[in-house]
Amino acid sequence: MTSRRFAGLLAAPAILLSLALVGKAAEAGRSSSTLRVFAASSLANAFGDITREFERTHPGVSVQINLAGSHQLATQLEHGATGDVLASADQRWMEHVRSLTLLAGDPVPFARNRLVVSVPRTNPARIERLQDLARRGVKVVMGAQAVPVGAYSREVLEKLGRTRGFPPDFARRVLANVVSEEENVKSVIGKVQLGEADAGFVYRSDVTPALARFVRVLEIPDSANVIATYPIAVLENAPAPVVAREFVALVLSPEGQAILRRHGLIPAADVP
Repeated sequence: MTSRRFAGLLAAPAILLSLALVGKAAEAGRSSSTLRVFAASSLANAFGDITREFERTHPGVSVQINLAGSHQLATQLEHGATGDVLASADQRWMEHVRSLTLLAGDPVPFARNRLVVSVPRTNPARIERLQDLARRGVKVVMGAQAVPVGAYSREVLEKLGRTRGFPPDFARRVLANVVSEEENVKSVIGKVQLGEADAGFVYRSDVTPALARFVRVLEIPDSANVIATYPIAVLENAPAPVVAREFVALVLSPEGQAILRRHGLIPAADVP
């Protein structure tokens, strides 16, 4: 046996082993055991169902959902938190994360939402119409200014103040009735449900069938309402970028959009 042939025989197993390791590495990148999704609090129920569907079709993958206000998620990422996907309740905080070069690509709108005013079923303040929110003594709760739902709520108040049938100082009077500013929308609806507030500004999707037993809704006129846009993106330093892109693809797919609609969100394609 020549030395060249002998060297070739020795090299063959090494080449096969190298190819096997490359294949295993690629498979590991696709089926990482944990996918970390940072999602706005108002997505809790919808993303719960999307997560279960994703795990069903991706055996071995465990999806961890980190739920918080969009500003809190952005702050966590800014200070070094590790995640694979970010789903925000507004463009503002997604753009903030992009300005820090923490996104792997352009964010894509995947859902929209509208605001409503929720009041307890017991309705101790006897709130029957939006104008009643300006009455002295009514306890109103809303998101803080930095929270998307809080910013949207203040925009709605300003629009209502320019709407026929509402006093020009409507926004000022309602804001004077605010007894609590919350860090996420779930806290707002929670206080209304528990009767700790007479009214709260929330997303329509937050009034789930289970909560509808405890709260009822006052609709906001379309002319004064705000359409909240939810963008999603893969994060720049995602530990599982391949799986992250597959999760985003599911959210954007007809199946994912149907799940969002089922939970009261507006699929992206439904609003121009």
